[in-house]
Amino acid sequence: MHPRPHPRTLALAAATALAATGLALPLTATTASATPAAPAAPAAPVKSDFNGDGYADLAVGVPSGTVNGKAKAGYVSVVFGGKHGPDPHDVRRITQATVEVPGTPESGDRFGGAVTTAYIDHDKYADLVIGAPGEDIDDKKDAGSVTVLYGTGDGFAQANTAARGEKASDAYGNALTAADFTGDTDVDLAIGGKDKVVANLNPYTAGTSPLMGSRMGGRAPVMTTGDFDSDGHPELAVAYYTQNQPYTQSHVQLYRYDRNDEFEGDFGLTWSSDNSAANALAAGDFNGDGHDDLALGNCREIADENIDDPCGPEEIAKGGGIHIHYGDGGGLVWKGQTLNQDTPGVPGVAETGDDFGNALAVADIDGDGKDDLIAGAPGEAIGSAARAGAVTVLKGGAKGILNADGSAAGAVAYQQNTPGVPGAAEVGDLFGAALATGDHNGDGVPDLSAAAPGEDSAAGGVWNLPGATVGSTPVTAVTPKSLGLPASSDPEAYGAVLGH
Repeated sequence: MHPRPHPRTLALAAATALAATGLALPLTATTASATPAAPAAPAAPVKSDFNGDGYADLAVGVPSGTVNGKAKAGYVSVVFGGKHGPDPHDVRRITQATVEVPGTPESGDRFGGAVTTAYIDHDKYADLVIGAPGEDIDDKKDAGSVTVLYGTGDGFAQANTAARGEKASDAYGNALTAADFTGDTDVDLAIGGKDKVVANLNPYTAGTSPLMGSRMGGRAPVMTTGDFDSDGHPELAVAYYTQNQPYTQSHVQLYRYDRNDEFEGDFGLTWSSDNSAANALAAGDFNGDGHDDLALGNCREIADENIDDPCGPEEIAKGGGIHIHYGDGGGLVWKGQTLNQDTPGVPGVAETGDDFGNALAVADIDGDGKDDLIAGAPGEAIGSAARAGAVTVLKGGAKGILNADGSAAGAVAYQQNTPGVPGAAEVGDLFGAALATGDHNGDGVPDLSAAAPGEDSAAGGVWNLPGATVGSTPVTAVTPKSLGLPASSDPEAYGAVLGH
């Protein structure tokens, strides 16, 4: 059973797959009249495989971590994958004191505040992109920076700065995503700053250009990528909101790089869902029709004057609602599917504060050609343990995440009291606060990484569910203690930021 590559993953990997194999194309010719056989398509690189061994690796940002006595200087923990999943005996801690990394650790840098992965330099090794939104640039406090660290056979090699904030409080690097927006086969970066998003179309340098700007209430924008209009090129999806600063507004918007006219080189707004606030975004083909769809997690209306219900029926937002806009080949269809924990077939009960959908991840877990959606509910109470947290796996189908009758088929939820999951559900664990997927054990099936940054008095940890399930293969956990890393008692503890 093999996962189907996502369109946005293909956008990053298709142009680099041949170079990644390092093999010549096979030809078959047994007689003079024989014609060469068509070459087999090279396999795309494994997602987040920094050392090229065929196993996806786990990158965890710890922006609250202390480095060399500097509080909140921040670090990134890379746990390399293997046949048993992320290996606590094969881990690398990356800081701004690491030889390859530019800069020096300083209090408040928050290195690791955002983390993403991409195949930037066209080899078989994934590269790590790291935001440090608290980095001071010269005399510009909290201008922010972004670093690209290049993967090699033994983990990592050289690095370069891919963005520097232009003025104080720009906070470049508080959100990151990567895709080939321009269509030139090279990976580009979208970089969230304070009240803005900028683009770097050449991550080997630190040059950036404006992508969009708006009031975001001082929060990091939420971003993902997908080919929502089915033109063969990914777009950028951005969600943000403000409340009473000085007015209320919220948006989910799509931006596309213009390759065709006199405005070439700019990103243009192509779709907007006003008054909808989402804490998470995820792209996938949930109904298997070949078109990317967009899921809005913990979606709710910020202003009530919009009669179009941008997050679906308002009553379904209780406890956190997920709204899905489906692609039809020409863009996203406004009317979609909305669900919460009161939806038939979805485990649990919708309760205020559950934050269902506050984190989202996507993978074709069962290999049926339809992407599945994983939703975190870090505020879910387990018994009397408030905010213990849970994750729910929602299956894709012919009609999408929901059936024609509005029910979810085959959905299953996991938490730390689930038999086979290490640990116990405790107050404030926040299990499911961050999610990521990758084939960490190399069996061809995506695995689920579910973070509980409140675990062990906010030291944090990340749980690996092989095949995104709890079954015959043991669920494992990595924590600062198991990795020999310094713990943090900060809300952004180990697992609050996962590479994607």
